[in-house]
Amino acid sequence: MEEKTNLMDLTLEELQERFASMGAEKFRAKQIFQWVHKGIKDFEQMTNISKEFRNKLEKSFYIGRLEIGNKLVSKIDGTTKYIFQLKDGNLVESVLMQYLHGYTACISSQVGCRMGCRFCASTGIGFVRNLSSGEMLDQIISIQNDTGNRIGNVVIMGIGEPFDNYDNVVKFLRLVNHPVGINIGYRHISVSTCGLVPDIIRFSKENMPVTLSISLHAPNDEIRQQIMPVNKKYSIDKIIEACKIYTEVTRRRITFEYAMISGVNDSAENASELGHRIKGMLSHVNLIPINDVEGADFKKSSRQTIEKFKSILERYGIEATVRRELGSDINAACGQLRRSIINKAEESSS
Repeated sequence: MEEKTNLMDLTLEELQERFASMGAEKFRAKQIFQWVHKGIKDFEQMTNISKEFRNKLEKSFYIGRLEIGNKLVSKIDGTTKYIFQLKDGNLVESVLMQYLHGYTACISSQVGCRMGCRFCASTGIGFVRNLSSGEMLDQIISIQNDTGNRIGNVVIMGIGEPFDNYDNVVKFLRLVNHPVGINIGYRHISVSTCGLVPDIIRFSKENMPVTLSISLHAPNDEIRQQIMPVNKKYSIDKIIEACKIYTEVTRRRITFEYAMISGVNDSAENASELGHRIKGMLSHVNLIPINDVEGADFKKSSRQTIEKFKSILERYGIEATVRRELGSDINAACGQLRRSIINKAEESSS
């Protein structure tokens, strides 16, 4: 028996090809594409499609929707954290944040992560699999349908390393940007990577003017290697070199993400070293007060230390901001809720 295809994973062009092989009219592809991007759950909801064609669709396709397994809303700022259950029972997290300019969704790109960053809540649970483009897309559609609010901005900074799932992430970007779908502009999307150098260079040629964020988190290889194993393969110099290529090709500013960890990477000397490394680049530094993670020894830097670090960077002519802490009462950092649910499930089964 032929395995059914998830309609969520198909581009409009792929749908057109599939329908042509079925002998269906070309315009049907656009209709179906619009329906699944609205968030319908079954073929019966396609009111402008004949019953005969709906029955034909069901033989070859299915609509892969995520189930909301858990949802926490911050009483402080309204930040909402979602646990989504996938078709195979795996769990991923997404976060909805409200800013003055509208709603931003932070989505996951993998179930688990291979990168092993020591300050991240996803570390220690292990890597399970990549998410498909449709599973990434449906995090956004499901949140929109649950809240009734249009999401205007997307950051791929949840569970997983996006460039470790390169092809599906690029396909997701094309899907989410499609004018017939939910049509989120590339300039309203950020993709975060811990520094997979070949993929940074490869991504510069995709002609997608998204914001590229680099999880740098250290001014030198010695510190970075202690907290980010990926640095053993790609040194800071190699990452900076790739970033310069990216900015030259795309004319887009790079964002360097820098988690402020007390006593590890937050000294005045660290700030000066970072400033010296990236001065003159088309870049911006986002200083992040880290979240406390169960099982990790790291603590966030004090507000005074963060402000001093920021002022030193500014002396080098580098624009720096301190990320606003959102959802602190619901552990809004991606990976924390999923980790607690998995840990509880393991405890109850042992």
